[in-house]
Amino acid sequence: MKKEFIATGKTVDMAVAEGCAQMGIAPSSVKYTVLEEAKKGFLGMGATPAKVKITYTIPPVETATEFLKKLLENMQLDAKLSVSDGDDEVRISISGEAAGVLIGHHGDTLDSLQYLTNLAANKKDGQDDERPYTRIVIDIENYRSKREETLRNLARRTAERVRRTKRSVTLEPMSAQERRIIHSEVQNIEGMTTFSVGQENNRKVVVSLEKKTKA
Repeated sequence: MKKEFIATGKTVDMAVAEGCAQMGIAPSSVKYTVLEEAKKGFLGMGATPAKVKITYTIPPVETATEFLKKLLENMQLDAKLSVSDGDDEVRISISGEAAGVLIGHHGDTLDSLQYLTNLAANKKDGQDDERPYTRIVIDIENYRSKREETLRNLARRTAERVRRTKRSVTLEPMSAQERRIIHSEVQNIEGMTTFSVGQENNRKVVVSLEKKTKA
């Protein structure tokens, strides 16, 4: 998303600096077009300031936080946002007792919220928009870390059950992210393996004994 605004000043540089100061953004993060050069006039008469059009491309994380703030405001939820940058993603944490309503059953509402936020944050403004894709991860009251530990415990218990009964176990449908956690945990258990079955939103993880191949 882009913002465009007009600014004036005694010089082009001063016009850009003044416009950025009013918008609260750094001059290094904008592009500008000179609409009118400054004119000194004659004996102090007829002088005109420089006029520039400043273009500011809003970073994805800023778009994401504005999107979420507006959503929380419209839902009349008293919650706070905190942002942290990771190696390959940006995490936005939502805190507040009322925010729990956004989690849903096993995080399905949270996943949908994260999907919509990523769409809003990474929407391109035409073919000249060269911003790289920014992955936004949303968490509410540390739900994702708690859910991950629950899933890892489930994976270990299920693997033990399969080892004991010698029968494969099919888990309930999960999101791709949750399935990856199960796969990852079972890979660390000797003699066990996993694979997924089902279509689209109905994908399930199957935990089974690893088949031994003959030499």
